[in-house]
Amino acid sequence: MPVSSESPRKPRHRIDPRKALIAALACWTGFAAFAWAMPAGRTAQFDRLGLLFWRAHDLRPLGPTWLLEWVRDLTAMGGFLQLKLYTIFAVVALFWLRCRREGVLLALTVLSASLVNVAFKAVFGRPRPEIVPHLTEAGGASFPSGHSFNAASSYIAFALAFAALSPRASVRHTLVAGAMLLSLAIAWSRVWLGVHWPSDVMAGWLGGAGWAFLASALLYRPAATVVHAADELTGPEKVS
Repeated sequence: MPVSSESPRKPRHRIDPRKALIAALACWTGFAAFAWAMPAGRTAQFDRLGLLFWRAHDLRPLGPTWLLEWVRDLTAMGGFLQLKLYTIFAVVALFWLRCRREGVLLALTVLSASLVNVAFKAVFGRPRPEIVPHLTEAGGASFPSGHSFNAASSYIAFALAFAALSPRASVRHTLVAGAMLLSLAIAWSRVWLGVHWPSDVMAGWLGGAGWAFLASALLYRPAATVVHAADELTGPEKVS
């Protein structure tokens, strides 16, 4: 009697698409608020106060030298090259764990998030702040923050992919919460280093988180289609 060829190790605990859509809607609503307020100058006072907070008379952040190095290390975790390398390692690990749909979904989420962020930067074209020293190299438009957008979309997507391996809700929630906190810290580092306004990083984080949840809900079926198409092309063995 034929039985399903699904692997018994295949994850069956992905986030409820309805909950993912609710989270995405909440995040994108926040992003839309900043996208509406920023061009009209409604975030100017908030941005100035946030950027000047916790700085000495020379406008450099308060704290010892080692703290600056730590913040630079932290901000590097949201860099383009690092995130793409982490994505490759994560996708390989998911395929090795026989979680191919999750691996394809992760790749689609991270790659599409990068394209979405580039499009937003081109639309808004906001210049970077010049009222404090830049303590790291940064180029391109300021709104939304690319480090914040890509860190949120990538790390939350990583968490959602690997959380599907656990049947325990507490484990899944911890992974997602940890990813959100890490990406928020990366977003904060951009303001601390003086290369982004606070509204840049808040909008970037909200947009990236919203994209991760939206992709989880909407790109799961396309990811499954890609896996099935690959199976047909390679002629997978049938299990009886």
